Amino acid sequence: MRSPHDRPLTPWLRSAPRGVLAAYAIAASFGVYFLMFAFRKPFAAAEYEGLRLLGSRIDLKTALVVSQVFGYMLCKYAGIKICSEITRGWRAAALVGAILWAEAALLLFAVVPDEWKVLAIFLNGFPLGMVWGLVVWYLEGRRTSELLLAGMSCSYIVASGVVKDVGLTLMRHFDLPEAWMPAATGLCFLPVYLLAVWLLDQLPDPDPADVAARVEREPMHGRRRAAFFLRFLPGLVLLVVVYFFLNAYREFRDNFGLELFAALGYEDKPAIFARTEIPVAFGVLAVLAALNLVKDNRRGLLGAFAIIAAGLLLTGTATLLLDRGQIDGLTWMILVGLGTYLAYVPFGSVLFDRMIASTRAVGTAVFAIYVADALGYTGTISVLLYKGIFAGDVPPLRFFLGYGYFLSAVGTVLLGLAGMYFWHKSRPRAG
Repeated sequence: MRSPHDRPLTPWLRSAPRGVLAAYAIAASFGVYFLMFAFRKPFAAAEYEGLRLLGSRIDLKTALVVSQVFGYMLCKYAGIKICSEITRGWRAAALVGAILWAEAALLLFAVVPDEWKVLAIFLNGFPLGMVWGLVVWYLEGRRTSELLLAGMSCSYIVASGVVKDVGLTLMRHFDLPEAWMPAATGLCFLPVYLLAVWLLDQLPDPDPADVAARVEREPMHGRRRAAFFLRFLPGLVLLVVVYFFLNAYREFRDNFGLELFAALGYEDKPAIFARTEIPVAFGVLAVLAALNLVKDNRRGLLGAFAIIAAGLLLTGTATLLLDRGQIDGLTWMILVGLGTYLAYVPFGSVLFDRMIASTRAVGTAVFAIYVADALGYTGTISVLLYKGIFAGDVPPLRFFLGYGYFLSAVGTVLLGLAGMYFWHKSRPRAG
């Protein structure tokens, strides 16, 4: 049956075998989100050494990171409403508009004086916070959602490292100035991004069997969002606190990876980011794809909590092994990356999808994801400001090691409490 939203490839995809549809959806969504990073992360490959924000103690690199994340965070708050309400016909246009806005801001970043670059990178970060929710809309509520969302999630694990390697190459081999490198990197990837959005927009909506298995996903307006939040308030608060600290930890590793590698003795190693992130991506994909084998939604929800807990514990254990000299720095970066993303990825994908399916709540996982993301990036801003203002003299590596212990211990306890809450909430009702 044709839909008003059908595109040229939609009828063929609707009749294709489920494996073909899944492979296509993974490739298209992976492409869109991977390529988005070419507009968000290349600036982090530069050090901006010796530059300070308006003569303060805060170095320019930290100020740029905070400013971009602040824009990204504000977009997440706006996305609670926009992404939960947006209809199918506007999603592709919104994806294209967000990237064109971000690239224009990078061109501004290249030409303005150093004291205005913080504003330019804020403008760059603001629209990009919408991309994740827009893409998840295409994938949630399907019988294969774990597989699709896991495949898509691998994009940002790999992408951040790859685009920073591209940025480093442009500077080292083409003598591109630090200020122009982010815009040039974005322009290299722009045509492919537009193609990836066109391919993603061809996907058919979930079929009746998907709806029966995972609940129909509907746009959420104000009353529906309030009812959802109040229904799960205690559990959501616990999850958001964990995510508050987890997202800040992940962002610190991502944005200051160059400094961490230098402190570990891996400065100027070729493609060092890709060498650590590709094994992480495959590990996360394998674990989350296995969750797709769990058909019972309640057990699937428990499995998502178990994956997050395993990631938090791995992060703390790997940090302890490094401190004791039992593993080298590269192995530690891979293990910490694997632990971080095992904990982080389910928050933006399978955790809330299974929560809605197991509780039969009416709505969309995108709403819950954006509530968590908005507060998670608030955590990132808080930790980065704390580091810049109160721990400016602490080397990034030492700060990151201590933070890893804290996250592993506190996060695991709070996650356990949240898991018990949602296990109770998802019990089948008598009668």
